[in-house]
Amino acid sequence: MSDTNPAAPSRRKLANAIRALSMDAVQAANSGHPGAPMGMADIAEVLWRDHMKHNPGNPEWADRDRFVLSNGHGSMLLYSLLHLTGYPLSMDELRNFRQMGYRTAGHPEYEPELGVETTTGPLGQGISNAVGMALAEKMLAAEFNTDEHTIVDHKTWVFLGDGCMMEGISHEACSLAGTLKLGKLIAFYDDNNISIDGEVDGWFADDTVKRFESYGWHVIPDVDGHDADAIAAAVDAATANTSQPTLICCKTVIGFGAPNKQGTASTHGSPLGDEEIAAAREELGWTAAPFEVPDDVVSAWDRKSEGAAAEAAWRARFDAYAAQEPQKAADFERRMDGALPEDWAAVADEAIAAVASEGESMATRKASLVALNKLAGALPELAGGSADLTGSNLTLHGGSEVVTPENAAGNYIYFGVREFGMTAIGNGMRLHGGIIPYSGTFLVFSDYARNALRLAALMRIQNILVYTHDSIGLGEDGPTHQPVEHLASLRIMPNMRVWRPCDAVETIVAWRDAIERSDGPTSLVLSRQGLPHQQRDEQQVRAIQRGGYVLRMEEDALDLILLATGSEVALAMDAAGRLAAEGVGVRVVSMPCASVFDAQDEHYRESVLPSSVQKRIAIEAGVPDSWYRYVGPAGQVIGMTTFGESAPAGELFEHFGFSADNVVDVARSVMS
Repeated sequence: MSDTNPAAPSRRKLANAIRALSMDAVQAANSGHPGAPMGMADIAEVLWRDHMKHNPGNPEWADRDRFVLSNGHGSMLLYSLLHLTGYPLSMDELRNFRQMGYRTAGHPEYEPELGVETTTGPLGQGISNAVGMALAEKMLAAEFNTDEHTIVDHKTWVFLGDGCMMEGISHEACSLAGTLKLGKLIAFYDDNNISIDGEVDGWFADDTVKRFESYGWHVIPDVDGHDADAIAAAVDAATANTSQPTLICCKTVIGFGAPNKQGTASTHGSPLGDEEIAAAREELGWTAAPFEVPDDVVSAWDRKSEGAAAEAAWRARFDAYAAQEPQKAADFERRMDGALPEDWAAVADEAIAAVASEGESMATRKASLVALNKLAGALPELAGGSADLTGSNLTLHGGSEVVTPENAAGNYIYFGVREFGMTAIGNGMRLHGGIIPYSGTFLVFSDYARNALRLAALMRIQNILVYTHDSIGLGEDGPTHQPVEHLASLRIMPNMRVWRPCDAVETIVAWRDAIERSDGPTSLVLSRQGLPHQQRDEQQVRAIQRGGYVLRMEEDALDLILLATGSEVALAMDAAGRLAAEGVGVRVVSMPCASVFDAQDEHYRESVLPSSVQKRIAIEAGVPDSWYRYVGPAGQVIGMTTFGESAPAGELFEHFGFSADNVVDVARSVMS
């Protein structure tokens, strides 16, 4: 609906609907952030009504534009937009902003069927997710579009503020976005000069324009964020440039319309108060009661018919594409639906059987590459990379093709030294759909990426993390690079699945599980040093997928259980052989994934770890904390209670007690 129509509400009145709903919801909750929604309302009105391609009637339409509110504390901006344009978000949800059982959480939480594309709030991660979405769009377009048919052609829009700009992850992700020339990524910078502590001049004096220009972005500076015509002109300029991502720098007033508080930090994270809201209503000329929107405004905002028409036009194009490219069309739909290929199970079964029969001893990081080479060919959606450690992580498989700025029809990304950004970009790729992301770095650097790992787990999205150099076995690089607390730290994160395999067979089973798991991230924790192949029968190979299983069965009465993961499994097997020679009935349990084992039925868990046997020893070259629940008060844990040292791996294992001699000595003390 155009403003030239005298019956149409003005653009300012339409934007004021966002302002009114936002300040009313924050006031009703007595908590929240009214400043950003009120300051960015004019930008949102121009974008969502005139430029963004979306269908409220089908929020998960494959070729929709993606919208990310990176400054997620301004969540009422997004909720207002979803409600006003016709998404399934009722006014009752807005009335109960931030309340238990409602979908209007304090910060947006991933809910694609509602139109919330990602969880935001930890600043900087939204823009990084958006980079991943734009990268996924570019890769899928290069793979599926043809000269005659374009079925992947959408933009990624981002709102972000000063806080996102200050967070280091925005530097990581935006630098890569410029390098890869993600021309369909368009970000609006809410340059209001205010953060929680007040005016940012004292702690944020960056030249943002020059910064983003140096990244290779198209920058449009000094746009009046309260002038609809200026905003529209900036959007037109941004969309015309398809070879660079664009940053539109919008000068805004935080809390716009609140006459006594606008432009100050007091509007950032606190309700305005009844008196200021009344004054704002008068200032804005908004006469409707709280949580009421005039009919003409409701009608002008509604985008259901426009969205349905846009999707119908795309569907007609897709049908023509499918008639000419039936296999590609079917594969596109399968991938966007998140389904694996029909022959996947057979391919995986055959690959696991082959690795088991080959029986090669190798580092599990090398075994991971073997797994990739056997599995990736059946998974065109598998795309990965490394944070400048490709040759160490061994993430570049035989079918890898590097994604470049000029040719995105690949499946491997050189992320550079950007662990946090890499992980958040991977999250964004998966959120977009059509791609299963994996990425590699050393386990010790998972700390750099931790908050992106947490958001993947919180959103319950698939992201495969390849973490190599998993212990003091790293050796001479020393304690700065030797992970000690990281395994336990990852394991305590809800919904994070952690596999630490002991050989090539467990490694490929772990990869299969990570690929098949669609409801959360998986960390594959892999050794630098070579590890021996463990002999198993078919039943034991099948049991690996249960997270923990009996690798060595006792010959007579069971006296002692040794539990281990990764490189320490071979150590446990060696010690068990020696103990058995002394007449000890000893069992070795390999526990490559504790959370998967814990999810098994009680009967299976009891068959592996019988409660009647209380003499147990867990062995792992990491902090021992997570193992006491398995060994109990009568057991012991051989683990790391300090940081490591700089020395060859063999010397370090001996020094810290990871030797068969020490395990036998500890076992004797437990048995006595």
